[in-house]
Amino acid sequence: MPRQIVFTPKAAKPPATYSQAVKAAGLIFVSGTAPTDPATGAFKGITIQEQTHQCLTNIQAILEAGGSSMDKIVSATVVMADEDDFVGMNEEWLKWFPSNPPARQGAKLPVRVPGLKVSIAVIAEA
Repeated sequence: MPRQIVFTPKAAKPPATYSQAVKAAGLIFVSGTAPTDPATGAFKGITIQEQTHQCLTNIQAILEAGGSSMDKIVSATVVMADEDDFVGMNEEWLKWFPSNPPARQGAKLPVRVPGLKVSIAVIAEA
């Protein structure tokens, strides 16, 4: 299967330096996705739960544009500004993945971006 760029206006438009996602080898690789409201371009939500919800909403739109879905996510990387937000992030995460969750790795944001609490990247079956 040839490499295919995945894009949807239902999720935040990324900078020109990367794609929302790339579909290749039977998988969809979704770039780190911020809690950006696609309508306004601003971060949506103040709490970690609200921002996690918006990240996952954006990811859902991207996966659907690529012909996949949330239940096909096999791996996720969650990057947070503050590790103390883990409990709140996980609270929202469990609403999206109540059973058979994907493999998950966590990390700390390498740079401080005002207002940004979380970014999530995933790999899903196409």
